[in-house]
Amino acid sequence: MQLYQKSAHELRDLLLHKEVSSKDIVKAYLDRIKTVDEKVQAYVTLCEEGALKQAEEVDAKRVAGEELGALAGIPMALKDNICTEGVKTTCASKMLHNFVPPYSATVAKKLSKAGTILLGKLNMDEFAMGSSTENSYVQKTKNPWNLERVPGGSSGGSAAAVAADEAVFTLGSDTGGSIRQPAHCCGVVGMKPTYGAVSRFGLVAFASSLDQIGPLTKDVEDMALVMNEIIGHDPYDSTSAPVGYPDYTKDLYRGVKGMKVALPQEYFGKGINPDVQAIVMAAAKKLESMGAILEEVSLPMTQYALPAYYLISSAEASSNLARYDGVKYGLRAEQYRDLLDLYKQTRDEGFGTEVKRRIMLGTYALSSGYYDAYYKKAQQVRTLIKNEFENVFGTYDLILTPTAPTTAFKIGEKTDNPLEMYMHDICTVPINIAGLPALSMPGGFDQTGLPVGVQFVAKALGEEKILQAAFALEQELQIKSQRPLL
Repeated sequence: MQLYQKSAHELRDLLLHKEVSSKDIVKAYLDRIKTVDEKVQAYVTLCEEGALKQAEEVDAKRVAGEELGALAGIPMALKDNICTEGVKTTCASKMLHNFVPPYSATVAKKLSKAGTILLGKLNMDEFAMGSSTENSYVQKTKNPWNLERVPGGSSGGSAAAVAADEAVFTLGSDTGGSIRQPAHCCGVVGMKPTYGAVSRFGLVAFASSLDQIGPLTKDVEDMALVMNEIIGHDPYDSTSAPVGYPDYTKDLYRGVKGMKVALPQEYFGKGINPDVQAIVMAAAKKLESMGAILEEVSLPMTQYALPAYYLISSAEASSNLARYDGVKYGLRAEQYRDLLDLYKQTRDEGFGTEVKRRIMLGTYALSSGYYDAYYKKAQQVRTLIKNEFENVFGTYDLILTPTAPTTAFKIGEKTDNPLEMYMHDICTVPINIAGLPALSMPGGFDQTGLPVGVQFVAKALGEEKILQAAFALEQELQIKSQRPLL
């Protein structure tokens, strides 16, 4: 097995026993990126020089006998909407094509402090608006399992980089499924933590009440290791939850015996591909054979989640993206008559079609005479959805669902039908609306060999239970070693 094929915990053990150096690992990944990224197109910025320098620094500390963390010397990459001081952060948009932040996001600082090595920044749907990474101004990322298919989105570059062994782990952001849906498409593990559990300081805002940073990893143990490093209260983020957080690696081996798991019937109905449904139900049977108690439940408000999400997220995007006006930073149109025309021309040139679509929808929903009918109503539906989940978690430890209704679709297949594209988030959106933690992990493969994700959902701050169940299922399924052949 090549170094770039190993998980973070395997590399950690090699580093601890001084069998390899961090520089060896970084070189292996940089060579891998140069070999396969021309096909996958996951990276928009590569930090080759900086990565090698960071690796040398970590190696020197290890030789000097310094006590280092579990992820010290491990190469990773970040979605290109997570600010990195001195390294371009473009959000895959023409609007920010040359933007270099003067500060780093809290998660970037935490990972740097933990000794991880930044390989570069990853492609995404522009401003995180999309489900396929086709809305990027830079390039279209391909699915490593089938280069004619999308990697999912908006964190498509983050998922594809892990699947193609171009990073040990990555961070993405999840507003309506943007970590879990690409994790499903690319056959990796992806987690959206509880809203407020991971700091959003330095994440370029799309929809502030829904956005959440989370990891994409090769396996569940890696997920626990990365979560340990990025979780925690941050005074720079007013929505950050000031609570204590456990060591997520501690109870991974406890199993699922006695756990009560709910199967919501609305997630297994019309529109769910038969292969996807069969794999999720097989995972349910496997959990049952391991001692979990599975029961069917109903979440009838699920049908209203998608329209509520697109109203709330678009309204918040309309507000957040108003800052891109060509005055202080980012793109500025060269030809304009006055200040208003500068705004108009800059936004017309700088934003792509999908971003404009959502800004217009959000502006309309917030406009005088329509606020109560649309935005306020959507927020009331949000409360009903949240309450419904809370009722289920009064009885059950976890909810098990498909991550997405179908496997990865072909590039270009849904670009002319935005509503069909939005439907691909139908299983993930309700969880963001309720602010709950959820994880997608590989459950198997469809008849064409494309990966299928299964999704675990828990009550707020229930990440520990999710990781415990996902780890137990992963050990039973034994499919994590299957990698795409590029």
